[in-house]
Amino acid sequence: MTLPSLRRTGYAAASPPVEIDVEAYAPLVKKLAGMMIARLPASVDIDDLIQVGVIGLIEAARQFDPAQGVMFETFASQRVRGAMLDELRREDWMPRQARRHSRQIEDAVRQLEHQLGRSPLESEIAAQLGLELEQYQDMLGDCRGMTLLHFEDFSNDDGDALPDAVANVADEDSPDPFAALADGGFRQALIDGIKLLPERDQLVMSLYYEQELNLKEIGAVLGVSESRVSQLHSQAIARLRARIKDWL
Repeated sequence: MTLPSLRRTGYAAASPPVEIDVEAYAPLVKKLAGMMIARLPASVDIDDLIQVGVIGLIEAARQFDPAQGVMFETFASQRVRGAMLDELRREDWMPRQARRHSRQIEDAVRQLEHQLGRSPLESEIAAQLGLELEQYQDMLGDCRGMTLLHFEDFSNDDGDALPDAVANVADEDSPDPFAALADGGFRQALIDGIKLLPERDQLVMSLYYEQELNLKEIGAVLGVSESRVSQLHSQAIARLRARIKDWL
């Protein structure tokens, strides 16, 4: 695909026209798609994400205003991610069964932490769910794509989205999830939750979110398979969500 060069004009009288070589930023789209696909089910096609991301990149080039003092790469990254997330939401990428499984794991972790006073082992979580360890790990694999906070938190116990969920979020009289994220208490609860994760889970989160390694690279560091890293990531997210349940 040959991408255009776009000349930006007219957004600020004091700003000279800026010509952006969109094709030069195509690797950025592929990088962002690669990072995102690592957290998504196998049913999501990376080529679809890249295609949507390219559209977001072109729109970013058209809307970019250097007078705002932001580097184009930073501005474009936000627009590309936004375009990909919009597409994922439109396609309802996380299967209902995966949502239900993630809730079951969170509930099991929360119950065991209350009973044991510590983070439960994988084998203990599996037993709580009435599963063999291998079955539980397969369940974690099915939950690939779990995030710390998502719209499914505004749904009923069966994981079905409430018909007025989005309206409730937008309602000025209802709790604002973004305000919760900005709340100092929430941030402290999240920090405390991360500190209490098992050492291996903490390492996975650090390598993925701070060092921005992909699952294959993390697997090489830990000496495990890429699929195993995906399981550990899903389990770490489940542990954190269980700990911040009151904030969701």
